[in-house]
Amino acid sequence: MISITEGRLTFDFPDGWNAMKYDAWTYYIRSFQSVGGGCKGVDLVAFPSSSRDCLWLIEIKDYEVAPRQKNLELVEEIVIKVRDTLAGLAAARWRATKEDEAGFASLALQCRDVKVVLHLEQPRNPTRLHPTEDVSKLVLKLKERLRAIDNHPRIASLNDGRSFGWTVRRA
Repeated sequence: MISITEGRLTFDFPDGWNAMKYDAWTYYIRSFQSVGGGCKGVDLVAFPSSSRDCLWLIEIKDYEVAPRQKNLELVEEIVIKVRDTLAGLAAARWRATKEDEAGFASLALQCRDVKVVLHLEQPRNPTRLHPTEDVSKLVLKLKERLRAIDNHPRIASLNDGRSFGWTVRRA
């Protein structure tokens, strides 16, 4: 099993999966992040190693403790991260100096499909200072903006019980 912790959440991928914290890659941090005035990356990239049917791009947002502070709309941030991650994987395939990153990118790009997941934890008791996002509106906006990449982007949380092949728990 592969376990990756991001903030207060741990993602457990079963045996037979490849998963990495993309935004922690040496290639991303030292090289790709500065391309074209700045690139962004999703938190996790994963795929089942046996079939490589689907490449999962996973962005994690945990607003239970602190509200969103960025001026950029959440959907736009995710769209940029997805676009830049796909470009970063392609570049890493040829340019990453760490063998595990180049190999992972090469295998990831052999997947037949791409799926986007926003793992979103929201405040349990929303207030004006700690509001919640309307998930149904987020899904519609993501579908509209990501349709060329994923016709059915997903939003998940610890409370909704949705599973895509991995489990999530509080760290």
